[in-house]
Amino acid sequence: MRRAHSNKPATYTCPICGSYLTAMSEHVLIAPEGDMERRRHAHLQCVARAQLPTYDDWRKTQPRQPGFFARLLRRGQ
Repeated sequence: MRRAHSNKPATYTCPICGSYLTAMSEHVLIAPEGDMERRRHAHLQCVARAQLPTYDDWRKTQPRQPGFFARLLRRGQ
């Protein structure tokens, strides 16, 4: 989940409550299992009530990749 705001004149359907929301209103993007191809726009209040994990919560569960310097040092060996 991450906050979203767009000036594009579009209307979306909240997947949680089924109501419409406009892109110009404050809302969030939700992506199941971090799959941004399947992202959906949802009301901020609906997501808060559903207690969905945030993007930061999801990232904490993902395996850490070696940093830039670790990859660089490994390449030199």
